[in-house]
Amino acid sequence: MAAPLIESKLIFGDDVICEQTSTDNIQTIWVKKNRIAHVLNQLKNSPTLAFKTLYDLTAIDERERLTRPEQPLCKFSIVYHLLSIDRSHFIRLKVPLSDEYDKLPSVTGVFINANWYEREVYDMFGITFEGHPDLRRILMPASWHGHPLRKEHPARATEMGSFILPEQKEEKEQDLLQFKPEDWGLKSNKDNQEFMFLNLGPQHPGTHGVLRIILQMLGENINDAVLDIGFHHRGAEKMGERQTWHNYIPYTDRIDYLGGVMNNLAYLLAVEQLAGIDVPERAQVIRVMLCEFFRIASHLVWYGTFAQDVGSLSPVFYMFSDRERILKIIEGITGGRMHPSWFRMGGVAQDLPEGWLKPVLDFVAYMPKRLLEYDKLVMQNSIFKARTQNIGAYTSIEALEWGVTGPGLRATGVAWDLRKARPYSGYENFDFEIPTAHKGDCFDRGVIRIEEIRQSLRIIEQCARNMPSGHYKSDHPLAMPPRKDKTLVHIETLITHFVNTTWGTVVPAGESFFAIEASKGTNAYYLVSDHNTHSYRTRIRTPSFSHLQMTPLLARGRTISDLMAILGSMDFVLADLDR
Repeated sequence: MAAPLIESKLIFGDDVICEQTSTDNIQTIWVKKNRIAHVLNQLKNSPTLAFKTLYDLTAIDERERLTRPEQPLCKFSIVYHLLSIDRSHFIRLKVPLSDEYDKLPSVTGVFINANWYEREVYDMFGITFEGHPDLRRILMPASWHGHPLRKEHPARATEMGSFILPEQKEEKEQDLLQFKPEDWGLKSNKDNQEFMFLNLGPQHPGTHGVLRIILQMLGENINDAVLDIGFHHRGAEKMGERQTWHNYIPYTDRIDYLGGVMNNLAYLLAVEQLAGIDVPERAQVIRVMLCEFFRIASHLVWYGTFAQDVGSLSPVFYMFSDRERILKIIEGITGGRMHPSWFRMGGVAQDLPEGWLKPVLDFVAYMPKRLLEYDKLVMQNSIFKARTQNIGAYTSIEALEWGVTGPGLRATGVAWDLRKARPYSGYENFDFEIPTAHKGDCFDRGVIRIEEIRQSLRIIEQCARNMPSGHYKSDHPLAMPPRKDKTLVHIETLITHFVNTTWGTVVPAGESFFAIEASKGTNAYYLVSDHNTHSYRTRIRTPSFSHLQMTPLLARGRTISDLMAILGSMDFVLADLDR
């Protein structure tokens, strides 16, 4: 285990219960529940510690867990991941809960972005946070019975009985859909002026999916906004706890469904960390190349739809045509397009096919000229500038407070990118820059993503011209499935292949957290293994969830047309939001 980042007992004294060793070498500290807000406040505001960002907050149902070394006995645990940008470090705090419906203090007074995370834990696990400003369900309907991520809750619809909708129940459901301002702490009038409440969505092109935003309007200006999410919630974390480690890979593709194999990578790096699997250099470079292709493809979708959101129709057709060129290259290499599910534990599914190099280098030569055309068409357009400059701006301090990562953070001047700050998959071997801007407005968020396309092209060219020889998959016995040249020669490998495929890979007990720089921000998987063929707890931390929580702050005082620019500049995906 790596040396502790901080001397927890020395700093926090009796607030600390114990420390836990973890597979990922992230310092893990168990804290008394009535002292968690105090400890978090110290970690955040101490100039020597500087953990300014609450990166994630979730829970674990510990009641059926068998392997729990160095942990206090508890029925549930609340898990806080904090991030220090200055030190490029994560730290993990845990709070043990002894009762099935225990309560603990809300930390929204320390980290404002804890609001949605605590609501999610309440919704999924039934844990109450005392002092929370508005503790209600966030992903499930208000009428839902039970808490889906508790172990006793069914994992499949077939276990829940037939769905029936009698008239009385339908009326009740319709009534729950009615927006009542007073329930959300909103007033109906101000200074003898009556507010109008307007539904934006859930089916509206500017919401980029099934998202409902209730706007409190005073004339043409937005006074406040309430986000109603969960329409796209599919139980991705619950599915991760009933699929084998290998069979879950295709499910990850559908989280940020524009990010393709980048979803695979975050998950597999966490699994490989748990299993102790080393990935060959060739496989790492292939992974990097495909991830950067998908970063460009995702940014092109954002670029075209962002321009469309503010009134320019032509760019989306041009940019989707260029995205199609990328998808053809990906199809030629993997056999799939948007969801190739091509990465595997220990490497990739197959080696690069014959003839892969030419289309890759052709695209690298082709794309920079197109970007110059797009600069003239969109970014230098006076109407586009008027619609995006000085709109939806926030500072780097606000970004860190709200958990903003990726282009949204770099647009405020913070040159922080996980590929540089905490390199993974061999990114430390590539030459590329971290683009930054300073205003943090809609326009600057666009500038960052466009420059990121250029940097991705640099990385892809380096991959193509310096592709190492060697194997595309690890020899580790837990690599799934093992290489064919081994299974056809060694009986032990054939037996392992048979067992892993029919029964499932048994991953050693432990906890593993891994974050990567995805296209929309940082994406992370936190996995708990109980030495079984499937995950005991699968947690997916997505950028869209943290970014959209900031929408009311950016919308207040703006018009609806400004809100369209703000939403477009965020580059969110609803499956990434709801999971």
